[in-house]
Amino acid sequence: MRILVVSLLLVGCSATERVSENANEIRTEARALSLHGEKTQDKEVVTRAERIYDLAADIHDQLPGLEDKTPAWMETLVWVAGAVVAVAVVILLWQTGLGQAIRVAVGWIPRKKVSDADLAYRMLDDKSPEDAREYVAARRASDPEFDAAWRRIHKKETA
Repeated sequence: MRILVVSLLLVGCSATERVSENANEIRTEARALSLHGEKTQDKEVVTRAERIYDLAADIHDQLPGLEDKTPAWMETLVWVAGAVVAVAVVILLWQTGLGQAIRVAVGWIPRKKVSDADLAYRMLDDKSPEDAREYVAARRASDPEFDAAWRRIHKKETA
């Protein structure tokens, strides 16, 4: 979790942005130093402060030609973090039951469930020849978990 937070913080700050902000701060400090040199009438301080100010201004002139380079390990880390988040969202949706609700809302219902519902509907219909026994037999044949649960319950009843 810490790695994810650190990587997101590092991705949010580009190198050129940091250089630009530092150059602005250097210019501000150079201007303050120059004013101090003028107050104390120290020409060397004023000259050096103006030189620092000009160098920082030159940095700003060079910035448009620079390009941020993200290290390969950082790109990989971002992709891995994204994949982990995506898997976590899928697991969360599945475990909370929201995934099934979304599937039903979208209309994607598995064929087994549709055929099970169709057989149950026909069993309850008075005009259909299917009865409860046929429904249970079809459920046991189509769903191994249901069959195992059926056998366990049947074993308890006969014991």
